[in-house]
Amino acid sequence: MLLPMNYRRMPIEIESPEQLGYSSIRYNLAESSVTDVIWDDLNLDLRGLVLQYGDHLGHPQLRALLAQDANLGADQVLLTVGAASALFMVHTALLKANDECIITFPNYGTNLETPLAMGCNIKRLELRFEDEWRLDLHKLEALVTANTKLISLTTPHNPTGTVLTQAEIEAVIAIATRVNAFVLVDETYREMSFTTPPPIAASLANNVISVSSVSKTYGLPGIRLGWLMTQNTVLLEKLLAAKEQIFIGGSVLDEEVAFQVLAKRKTFLEKTTTHITTNFAVVKEFMQQQNNLEWVEPAGGVVCFPRLKNLEPAAFYQALQDTGTYVGRGGWFDMPDTYFRLGFGWTNLETLQGGLAGITTALRR
Repeated sequence: MLLPMNYRRMPIEIESPEQLGYSSIRYNLAESSVTDVIWDDLNLDLRGLVLQYGDHLGHPQLRALLAQDANLGADQVLLTVGAASALFMVHTALLKANDECIITFPNYGTNLETPLAMGCNIKRLELRFEDEWRLDLHKLEALVTANTKLISLTTPHNPTGTVLTQAEIEAVIAIATRVNAFVLVDETYREMSFTTPPPIAASLANNVISVSSVSKTYGLPGIRLGWLMTQNTVLLEKLLAAKEQIFIGGSVLDEEVAFQVLAKRKTFLEKTTTHITTNFAVVKEFMQQQNNLEWVEPAGGVVCFPRLKNLEPAAFYQALQDTGTYVGRGGWFDMPDTYFRLGFGWTNLETLQGGLAGITTALRR
């Protein structure tokens, strides 16, 4: 008998800045993206756009543009309503109650909550601070069984900022292939890697699904545009059916906005890289001066995951609130609150410095 999905709200959503109200936070260091874009700054031309049902796979030119990066065809790309819906469709298309899925942990809540709501047997492939948040392939080997249907990875990783190598991704694919499982790779932060990133994972094998969006790197979470890629034609057809049953198709307005932005993304990314590099240098210097914080320096993205040393978390967060500074506590990721996610890409330099000063004040108190 099929049971209803056991939906529940996640702490990261309940306590998110957009739910609390951006105006209520003086120094917002909880965000996991670059600065949200103002519409007027995009200078887009949407004249003549027909607000009709669009191609069910999504904007053909946008899919072609995305496929070029992975050396895939446009028909191997499916546009989705943000990366969140892509993750939801992948989980519900590949898993059923009691199926095993192995998920790197900590992780963004959606990757865990949907399989959990479905009644899946979730095995956490735990990443440890002491191992510099690196993936342990021996642990993965020990977790995999004949009932494993999906292995879920994130690179660059949210919330730690670690980046998987091509060799690590290929090793995971080989392990999954032996038990006929799929590999899901959330690559939303890929274009914010500090060095040249590995190839898009979906280009490496037939049993891999890559997921991404314009929310984090491009500062466009408000248009709700993401995508998934896979070489597996049977799976893609199933995912297209899921999209059609939930949404029919995507928003042609959102897709056109994303297409015009990504068509000139080289210029866009140059500005983003400069901004991230500047802010990250400030955070790195800040961390070098701390006695009550420790971290694993990130290798990509716009977040890091410091840990409190010998301090009471509740007192720290209360003191931090008094300074007007907001971070993502460890509980957002089902981790102890001795950890917190610090975002350094969303704010301007002045706000970042103010927030870091707030953290220093809270630590002293």
